[in-house]
Amino acid sequence: MHPRIRKSAALAAPAAALLALLAPGASHAADEAPGLPPASLTALPALPKSPALDLSTLKINKESNKELAKDAGKAAKPADDDAFREKDVWGRIRSGYAIPDLNNELVAKQTRWYGAHPDHMAITAGRASRYLFHVVSELEKRGMPTELALLPFIESAFNPEALSRANAAGMWQFVPGTGRDFNLKQDAFKDERRGIVASTDAALSYLQRLYDMFGDWQLALAAYNWGEGSVQRAIARNQAAGKPTDFQSLAELMPTETREYVPRLQAVKNIVGNPTQFGVKLPLIDNAPYFTAVDKTSDIDLTIAAQLAELSVAEFKALNPQFKRPVITGDDQTKILLPKENAAKFQLNLAQWGKELSTWTTHKITSARESIGALASRFHTTPEVIRQANDIPQRSMLKAGSTILVPKVSTSAYLDIAPEVADNATMAFEAERAGGRTSKSGYKRAGAGKAGHDGPVSLVKARVPRDAARHKGRKTSN
Repeated sequence: MHPRIRKSAALAAPAAALLALLAPGASHAADEAPGLPPASLTALPALPKSPALDLSTLKINKESNKELAKDAGKAAKPADDDAFREKDVWGRIRSGYAIPDLNNELVAKQTRWYGAHPDHMAITAGRASRYLFHVVSELEKRGMPTELALLPFIESAFNPEALSRANAAGMWQFVPGTGRDFNLKQDAFKDERRGIVASTDAALSYLQRLYDMFGDWQLALAAYNWGEGSVQRAIARNQAAGKPTDFQSLAELMPTETREYVPRLQAVKNIVGNPTQFGVKLPLIDNAPYFTAVDKTSDIDLTIAAQLAELSVAEFKALNPQFKRPVITGDDQTKILLPKENAAKFQLNLAQWGKELSTWTTHKITSARESIGALASRFHTTPEVIRQANDIPQRSMLKAGSTILVPKVSTSAYLDIAPEVADNATMAFEAERAGGRTSKSGYKRAGAGKAGHDGPVSLVKARVPRDAARHKGRKTSN
């Protein structure tokens, strides 16, 4: 996430088999828990547009909320020696709870659901065992409430390859625009919205920014799901009506998903706080780092990296889900994550490898006459291998200017893919018609996802850019 791919005419069969393992197609957390659609995988009703908001109207509310939440917001202490006295990570999470509890019928309903589905809790907690130590440590460094480490239970069931209908990706479910706002790189070869370290850093930065804005963790969480602009408008609406502006008072203005979002986190928090009471058995997660970062010296096939680390491809991908292609590119800033015991094996096996580490390179289409079939013949492979490696839709042909991934041939055997090529690679195509003619043309960033999978704007997971996107193309008074 072993056998080496050979750069010869025999490449096609093994490459096809390996690509079957690597082919895009992220699973949905909802598929594993059909009774509880995670918040990030559900379409969001839009709040009716309210008049332009003068942010100065929020000042009094914001300052008063900050005073009320001051103790709660700073209750979690930075990581120190005390943190490592807990025997497992669950204990560290419990000891750092700092968000005021919510207690209503929605919390009770969600708690009953989780308690009635212990298998879902067990699967999700097992998946989380790779990541929780890192997330909790980062929260403690920032002095943030540690129950925020449980948020991926709601967002993605701790599946870093989760992809919502709205194209929100990763453990923390960032949509593309918000990912770019927080410097999560998205190009032909990687999507850092899925990267464990990068996405966690971005998510905690975003949550802290929302808390600084609202002075209230429950409102910050609502804004993480619904969008800060939507929460601001709801606050202004209640202020104008002389009503309170805490989460429960604003809940009636929220779409169902957001209204249930904070109660759902509270439910998980309740169960983690006392799993025995709810008949849930949480797996032991050692209070020690699960993974470490390892440098890569050059381009390396994902399958070869897994082989050198003595890991299955699936386990390798679980720690390195940001790499979207069969080859891991990038300069010396690119790291791979490995379990600590496998990192030493990787270094030892790498030193003894003595063969090519990468069997892929790039090729730029210079003429529309270069068909997939002709390219496959030229690079000693099959059309299906090229299509899968580049996520090229069936029955389409590439347009001039496209940059695609192809197997290496002897003339380029020792050349890495240049960083600027990986950063700027694009792919343009047009669909074929019967008889070889073409119909509609299409254009996309290479590897940006299968054609037609981007949801309409109304389905985009709530983030600040959503508000702008929804009104794009028409004049507003804002």
